[in-house]
Amino acid sequence: MKDNINSTSLFRGKQGQNYLFPFILVTSLFFLWGFAHALLDVLNAHFQEILQISKARSALVQFALYGGYFVMGIPAGLIIKKYGYKRGIIFGLFVFAIGAFLFYPATLIKTFYPFLIALFVIACGLTCLETAANPYTTVLGPSQSGARRINLAQSFNGLGWILGPLVGGLLIFSNDGDPFAALAKPYVGIGIVVLLIAVLFVRTPLPQISAEDSDVSGDQNSKSRYRDLLKHPLFIFAVVAQFFYVAGQTGIGSFFINYVIEVRPDISHLEASQILAFGGMGMFMIGRISGSYMMKYFNPKKLLSIYAFINILLMVMVVMGLGMTSVVCLFASYFFMSIMYPTIFAVGISGLKENTEKGSSLIVMAVAGGAVVPMLMGRIADVWSMAVGFLVPLVCFIVILIFGLSKLKN
Repeated sequence: MKDNINSTSLFRGKQGQNYLFPFILVTSLFFLWGFAHALLDVLNAHFQEILQISKARSALVQFALYGGYFVMGIPAGLIIKKYGYKRGIIFGLFVFAIGAFLFYPATLIKTFYPFLIALFVIACGLTCLETAANPYTTVLGPSQSGARRINLAQSFNGLGWILGPLVGGLLIFSNDGDPFAALAKPYVGIGIVVLLIAVLFVRTPLPQISAEDSDVSGDQNSKSRYRDLLKHPLFIFAVVAQFFYVAGQTGIGSFFINYVIEVRPDISHLEASQILAFGGMGMFMIGRISGSYMMKYFNPKKLLSIYAFINILLMVMVVMGLGMTSVVCLFASYFFMSIMYPTIFAVGISGLKENTEKGSSLIVMAVAGGAVVPMLMGRIADVWSMAVGFLVPLVCFIVILIFGLSKLKN
């Protein structure tokens, strides 16, 4: 079958099943975790302001969230392997909601670490959602269009990334009273929405994808171990590439507001968060929508390589510190980052068959790159300048370019 599959067959199973509604429901999860991740960029700057902490220490926000992904990665894969996609998603939603509600008591304690604990719990829930939802979208239709479907779903993740800093900035930075109390509003709201979606998943039947429908589910009684994945060199490189991608993206997002304010000191934190929402994250969403369309005509890995190369050039401009020219380059980097996570994911799990759930959990664990790199960038910024700190994502995009150009197969 050719890559330019029409929109109807994009959600059709081999036996003619229509997977459009399940795809829409699962896609709502991408929006939720995009919103949760984007709020981190606002939290990072807010904690620097109200706690008077360094950029390196404020990066513990990212460490708590992405560290949770690392801890929960393998358990999430095992849960989904044993209980299925639907129950794994419902479990993840309830854990997500618990973490969101923990923000309220944290605002009463008014110290840094209770917030980090709440973020860690949120991350455990998000790990289950991502481990289930990412591979699930790739099998809700023809296998040839799996990368297109995951990029389309991830477009709504981009919408969450837009609304996260916008809503978070309005609720947090514009608060005239207790700066800690302002933190509870967006997270309690998220918790309520997540519980409502969990109820919807409980009451909605989802298709059980079997080996007959897809290449990726395999024998449910398989006793293959994680070491079997070592036989798949493309998957191994995908884990490495995903680590560096999330490291680069998280580093850019974490210090976007700092960079803009360093270039333009007359801009407030609230204004910078709005610039991030409409500028950077807007480009991110447009990139994912257009990227999903272009994959009808371009090989996903080739498109990934082109985007990685362009981002290397953009990061060079950012490091050079050319004023608003560098800020524009920082904006543009979001467009070219857009397809990286879902494309690396889809390419990495292709051909894993009965090991798909295990492979997915390890690729999700690779987001631990986001736990380490922001602290490194923050330390560089504290010692030298914020512009020099962007050497780190530059290196990350070099790794992604090498992955895209590689000839490895699973």
